[in-house]
Amino acid sequence: MRATPDRQAASIEFASRAGRIPLPLASSLRPPPLQGESSPFMDAYTSPTHLRDELAQGLMQRQAQISPKFLYDAHGCALFEQITELPEYYPTRTEAAIMARYDLEIARAMAGCQVLIELGAGNCEKVRRLCRSVGPQQFLGVDIAVEFLQAAVARLEHDFPRLTARAVAADFTGDWHLPSGVPQTRRELFYPGSSIGNFDTRQALHMLRHMHSLLGGDGGLLIGIDLPKPVPVLIAAYDDEQGVTAEFNLNVLNHVNRLLGSDFNLQDWAHEARFDSRTSRIEMHLRARRPVMVCWPQGLRYFSQGETIHTENSYKYPLPDFLSMLACAGFAEPRVWTDEQQWFAVIHAHA
Repeated sequence: MRATPDRQAASIEFASRAGRIPLPLASSLRPPPLQGESSPFMDAYTSPTHLRDELAQGLMQRQAQISPKFLYDAHGCALFEQITELPEYYPTRTEAAIMARYDLEIARAMAGCQVLIELGAGNCEKVRRLCRSVGPQQFLGVDIAVEFLQAAVARLEHDFPRLTARAVAADFTGDWHLPSGVPQTRRELFYPGSSIGNFDTRQALHMLRHMHSLLGGDGGLLIGIDLPKPVPVLIAAYDDEQGVTAEFNLNVLNHVNRLLGSDFNLQDWAHEARFDSRTSRIEMHLRARRPVMVCWPQGLRYFSQGETIHTENSYKYPLPDFLSMLACAGFAEPRVWTDEQQWFAVIHAHA
């Protein structure tokens, strides 16, 4: 659902060639704030100073924005788990149904996998089916909330005694590298949940190209994407009746207060989900209920009533457009599995 550093100008090549995917106006999105066992990944993108600078710069933009990565503190992760179980939130159950229905076909496409790497691994529940059907020797889970991830990886390793599992904290939206000691043998990347939709076209293409480079000319990518569908269905998925998504979005302000030392009051803000038909994306915003001034060390901003902070995008790529993007990133021989309504797609492509 929901996951965001300068991108290479080469990605413009895709925009001009594919044409059908509009370039977005906004450019926040979701790289993770990372700590944990893999200290080599504690680079400039993950340092507390960098995160504070990033937050302050985002809040001072003309359209204030907070990167979606900040939605995922411990409480945010727990709330997102609740979101995936809501009746309005179709992506998780639709993707799971596709994975179950085409389990054997997907396993054949990934045959020979020895190292399985999941980006945005979360609770590692989605990868369990692949661990059974594909049978990798090693698993690397990469995600934002390190403690949450480590517990999930420990459960996975307990349940699959022959599997060597490891939690990796890394900014997987940047030019990150695999930890030392990961075998050069066939690798498969797993990026479920349509999280690629949180990135604009340029960012998504840059990520896909980097994923391709991590595979070393072998292996492949299994990825889930959300497809266009009726707007009322989309809005309901991002603004549920129980208000869980609203709580999830508002919680980012608590996280920002802790990281930046700001004084956001959640009572001053309301959740808003909207669909931009021009860019084919859902946008999540926080709208000021009243005029409010927010202060933090070395900074402040005045928000007028109705002014918003942009917290997330979720692009709904038409399937031909996304397949073109995969080809531009160097992937080939795509296999596509979809549900009967054509609401969601799971794609495997070879490096």
